[in-house]
Amino acid sequence: MKFTLNLPAVLAILCCSGQVVAAELNSRPNIVYIMADDLGFGDIKSFGLERSQIATPGFDQIAREGMKFTDAHSIASVCVPSRVGIMTGRYAWRFNRPQPDGPWGYLNPRLATDQFTLGTMLKSVGYKTGYVGKWHLGTLMQTTDGKNQGPENVDFTKPLKVGPPQYGFDDSFILPGSLDMYPYVFAKNNMWVGKVTAQKGWSAFNRVGPAAEDFEDVKVLDTFSTEAERFISENAQAATKQEKPFFLYLALTAPHTPTSPRKEFQGKSKLGIYGDFVMETDDCVARVLKSLKANGLEKNTLVIATSDHGAALYAGRIAKATYAQNLELQKDGHYSSGPFRGYKFSVYEGGFRVSYAVRWPGVVPAGTECKRLVGLHDLVATVAEIVGYKLKDDEGPDSISLLPLFKNPKSKPPRKSMILHATPSFGVRQGNWKLALCPGSGCGGRFGNSPPRDVAWKAAREAYGKAPKSHAEFRQAPFVQLFNLKDDIGETKNLAAENPERVKKMLALFEKQIAQGRSTPGPKLKNDVPTVNPFPGVPKFVFQKN
Repeated sequence: MKFTLNLPAVLAILCCSGQVVAAELNSRPNIVYIMADDLGFGDIKSFGLERSQIATPGFDQIAREGMKFTDAHSIASVCVPSRVGIMTGRYAWRFNRPQPDGPWGYLNPRLATDQFTLGTMLKSVGYKTGYVGKWHLGTLMQTTDGKNQGPENVDFTKPLKVGPPQYGFDDSFILPGSLDMYPYVFAKNNMWVGKVTAQKGWSAFNRVGPAAEDFEDVKVLDTFSTEAERFISENAQAATKQEKPFFLYLALTAPHTPTSPRKEFQGKSKLGIYGDFVMETDDCVARVLKSLKANGLEKNTLVIATSDHGAALYAGRIAKATYAQNLELQKDGHYSSGPFRGYKFSVYEGGFRVSYAVRWPGVVPAGTECKRLVGLHDLVATVAEIVGYKLKDDEGPDSISLLPLFKNPKSKPPRKSMILHATPSFGVRQGNWKLALCPGSGCGGRFGNSPPRDVAWKAAREAYGKAPKSHAEFRQAPFVQLFNLKDDIGETKNLAAENPERVKKMLALFEKQIAQGRSTPGPKLKNDVPTVNPFPGVPKFVFQKN
C-alpha cells in the first residue's frame, strides 16, 4: 500500500498540545491589532462623519476595505482595566489589585505570570508574537534596595523581571505606562533602552520623573511605528512561506496627553495640536498597512484598529491638560465623542463607545457596516476561533467570538449583554437598553464630565427624600439611570422610574454574572476578588440624615 504524507495535517498535530482544532496550519492569517489611546469615536472621519473634522485616511482605509462596527465598546472608560480585559477576555473587576503597587508607569503586574493571555494562546499554536507600544499592565522592576519599585530605586541597568515576555510575547518594545507617566524610557524584550540619568516631564500634567537621556515625547509614535515595521519585515518571509504566522499588538500612546505631534504633523489640522496628533496617530495605522503591502502580506493578514476607550475632555488645542477644553473643538464642528454623551472616565456612551474597523481580504466583506453590540474583550474568543484554539473553561470567560460577524455583519448577534465599568461606577448593557448604576456621569467630574458624581448623588438623595439605610435602596430611581439607546442615543432621558421591572431584570443579570464568575456559557468560576459591589463610590453624605 502506498503511503502519502499529509503535511498540513501533520503540522497541525505537531503544534496541537491538546488545544488546536484547526485542520490546516496554513489556513491561519497573520493578525495585527492596533489600539489607540484616548481616541474618541468621532475623532475618526469614517465614524464621526459630518461631526468629524480630522482627516484619518489610515483608519478610513480599513473601514473602506473591510467592516466598521458602530456599536463597539471598551469594558472600561479608563486605560488599565480596558487593557486587562483585552489581554485576557475577562472583566478587569474580577481580578485582585496587586499589593504592593507602584505609581504611574511603576505599576506592579496586573496579571499573574501564569495568567492566560492573547500572547500565551497564540504562541502555543505556533504564532510569532509581538507587542509594541504602551504596556500599562504593570511590570516587575529590579530595585537598588530590594523594596518595591518607585521613582527613586529602580536599577535601570538590570532587566525587568516581569514584562511582555512573561505573558507570551516573543518580541516586545514597550513604554511601561502612558506618555505622561514616568519612567520615560523604552524596554526592549525586558531590557531598558538607553541611559536613565535625566529628569523630564511633558506639557499636559508636567509629571517630572526619571527618563532616558535621549527620550523625547514627540518621537514616540514614530519610534513605535518603526518598531512595528521592523517586526513585520523580520517575520514576513516565514509568514509568506506559511512556516510561522505572526500576531502583532500595536498599542499607541496617542492621542492621550501629552498632545505632542512631531514637527511633520504640526499645523496639518485646522483643529490645532489635538487634530495634528490624531492625524499622526492615524498615520501609524497607515504605515502598518503600507508595510504589510510592501512585504506581500496584505491579503493574508487580519487587521483590527480601535481605541482603548473614549476621548479625554482635558485634551484639545492647549498642550496643558485643561478643564473641558475638548468642547472647544465643537466650535469648528468637531465632536470627539461623535453623537454620544460623555467622555473618558464617565458611565455614558462617550466613555465606552469606540471606533472599531476590521480588514481581512476574502473573509470580511469590503465596505460593510455592523451594528451589533461587540466588546474589545471579544478579541480573545474571536482570535481563538480563527486560529483553531479551543478555549479551556477558565480562559476568556467573558469573551465571545465575533468571527460570524466578520463574515456577515447581519448574522445573529453573538453578544446580548455587556458590563461596563467607569471610575468607579458600573453600567449594564442589554440589547438596546443601558442601565447606569449611579446618578450622573458616575465619575468625579474633575476634567469636565457632567454632572459630577457628588452633585448627582446630592440631587438623587434630595429627590429620594430620606437617608438610605443600605445599598439595597439604590436599586431604583432616582439612584440609577435607564436609557433606550435605540431611541435616545444621546442618553438624554432617564427611563428608570417608568421601567422598574427592567431595572430589576438588568441588575439581576449583572449579579448573576458576578456570581457565576463568567458571562459566557460554562462551569461556574471564582472571581479573584471576594466581593463585587454593584454600587461603588457612593459618597458618605448620601447616608446622612438631614
